[in-house]
Amino acid sequence: MLRSKLIARRKCPTHRSEQINRETVSKYSFNPEHLAVADRKRGIGAFMRTRNGADFIEPTIRSHIDHYDEIVVVYNQCEDKTPDILRRLAQEFSPKLRIIHYIDRVEPLGSQGHRKTDWDSPASMVNYSNFALAQTRHQIAVKLDDDHLAIPERVSALCQNLRSGKANLDVVHCFSALNLTRGASGTLGIPAFEPAVGSGDHGYFRVMPSTYFRHDNRFERMTYGSLKRRFAGVFYWHLKYLKKGAGFRNYELADNPDSRFARKKTRFEESPLITLAEAKVALKPGPLDWLKASLFEKSRLTYDRDCAIQESFEDETVEQALDRLNPGWQRLISFS
Repeated sequence: MLRSKLIARRKCPTHRSEQINRETVSKYSFNPEHLAVADRKRGIGAFMRTRNGADFIEPTIRSHIDHYDEIVVVYNQCEDKTPDILRRLAQEFSPKLRIIHYIDRVEPLGSQGHRKTDWDSPASMVNYSNFALAQTRHQIAVKLDDDHLAIPERVSALCQNLRSGKANLDVVHCFSALNLTRGASGTLGIPAFEPAVGSGDHGYFRVMPSTYFRHDNRFERMTYGSLKRRFAGVFYWHLKYLKKGAGFRNYELADNPDSRFARKKTRFEESPLITLAEAKVALKPGPLDWLKASLFEKSRLTYDRDCAIQESFEDETVEQALDRLNPGWQRLISFS
């Protein structure tokens, strides 16, 4: 297996295998200089980290690829068909889609290993995330997960505004989603315990020397330097809870029973399914939410998200909304 120690992204590129647009890296340690801010081209680059993402990585890439100048996918510790899917898609979408195999084992979020691992260690999720970000080549970056089904018109509108200069590049344009799950009968719905996701953790931002991930005992935390966060819209459907194992497989919960994600898994399993109309009622902001939004940035982002959900979905059910916003969605998603 090809290996390389990446010292600087431009000066010491990862080795390429014979497979188109496929690279490998190991023993990498992030330095902010690797962001190579001065060398970046105009445009929008997305980066994705994935482990066992075979369930929905293809619809995620297909629903976003037309809107970006590049998507960089970095995969790690995959035991499913993710690498095969990525190689096939790279053949189709080259050179827009680039694939990199991050070889070192990465400690799962929520584990003691994550809490104790230095942020710039090859075993750190923070370092892994910063590597993926550093591989993008454009001035604007955005993080994708392997379970994001884009709402195309909304993603397209913001990307056009970013390219034309209508969207302010001195802020982070944050976006959110509704969580999807299904009942025992296969009916699509929304988990009552967490109807929506995203209160500032995903956004389009101008890459600067200060925009990178830092360590938090709970997870990797993206920091944006002087950039303020503003809510841009509900841009995707979050498919995590439709994955095999409801998206909890990669947290290695059998070895990490005290993980915060073990508690979240229990809450998910005990949560009833609700309709889209019921989710809007549950998320409708009240006076206290407005007061908190006036005081705290994260509360403001959550408030703006919940207001946007009220305005963005006149539908009663998830299926109706998908039919309206993602025509042909059944061809992209199969619920195994």
